[in-house]
Amino acid sequence: MITRIMEKGDCEAVISMMRGFYASDAVLTNGSEEIFSADVSECVSDSPYLEGYVFEDKNGIQGYAMCAKSFSTEFGKRCIWIEDLFLKEEYRGKGIGGQFLAFISDKYSDCVIRLEAEAENERAIHVYNKAGFKILPYAELIKL
Repeated sequence: MITRIMEKGDCEAVISMMRGFYASDAVLTNGSEEIFSADVSECVSDSPYLEGYVFEDKNGIQGYAMCAKSFSTEFGKRCIWIEDLFLKEEYRGKGIGGQFLAFISDKYSDCVIRLEAEAENERAIHVYNKAGFKILPYAELIKL
């Protein structure tokens, strides 16, 4: 398995996976075609805000991830938000998620790395805990 930067040729495959991810219990919102298209377009552009990755082997794309960049005033350093981390069902439980978390931790070793998970997504939380992530006791609020 390799992790590589998302390319324009990956857009349809990633959007297809996003439809499944955002329709699952792992995410509170359902997203939309407009949002999926905007996210992938941002990933394959020269945007300084969002990076897209795909996980691939000889059989094709196994999953994708998107990471947003910001600055954390709470921790006084740059912050990488793992926004999406999705693996096709047949590739789950094979260590790919953990490998990606290690890849991002190494690439951004000078940054705070954050992510969100639904409390019911125990399998994902187990992977995140195993990779050294801790649950923060915050209530997150949003205004759109």
